[in-house]
Amino acid sequence: MEKINLTFAFTLTILAGLSTGIGSIIAYFIRKPKYSYLAVLLGFSAGVMIYISFAELLKEAIDKIGFTTANIFFFGGFIFIAIIDILIPHSYIAERVEEKKADLMRTGLFTALGIGIHNFPEGLATFASASTGNVRLGLAIATAIAIHNIPEGISVSVPIFYATGNRKKAFLYSFASGVAEPVGALIGYAILLPFLSPTLISGLLAFVAGIMIYISLDELLPLAHRYGGEHLALMGLFTGMAVMAISLWMFY
Repeated sequence: MEKINLTFAFTLTILAGLSTGIGSIIAYFIRKPKYSYLAVLLGFSAGVMIYISFAELLKEAIDKIGFTTANIFFFGGFIFIAIIDILIPHSYIAERVEEKKADLMRTGLFTALGIGIHNFPEGLATFASASTGNVRLGLAIATAIAIHNIPEGISVSVPIFYATGNRKKAFLYSFASGVAEPVGALIGYAILLPFLSPTLISGLLAFVAGIMIYISLDELLPLAHRYGGEHLALMGLFTGMAVMAISLWMFY
């Protein structure tokens, strides 16, 4: 690979991954927390994760490695995050925080974990496609990833802000979840890329889809219902799915 290709590829990967910071800035514009707003935003985050998991990640894996293999990876991801959920006690996550806020903090941290894992293989994919020298392909993939990273940043920053009241902490956790993308690119370049097969990349995407679905169904939607009822949660869910559908449609 030429040096110019590597520089271009890594620059695109950094911009795409750190666009989560744009979404996380939303915490700075919330002056007085209202749980009705939170319900919509949590529903929105769930809509983003559910839609992208089924419409993009799992679908691509099935197309590349087949229905059975893709679903093995998918349910493997679901079980993986469920085990983590069971092993990490509530009191450890948010010590000295009231119970309701502890649930939100836990949700924000799990969402950050899911997005961080999600962004890792995306970083590899963005870097690999851009480093081929195909500028149009690299820009298209990086832009699509950046667009859907923005609402993902919201999904991390909002629960943490509502739990802690700390805008800086909400921003930093959300921003950090996007760092996994350029980290994935660096590891891919230094170690994994020469050995990474399309089959393994597709399997990782299905694995991440399972993680995102678990987080949405076990964490985001139940909290959205608790704080705003089913109608606000559904409104947010629909809006999140619609935003992701439009962002993906732009590149079809």
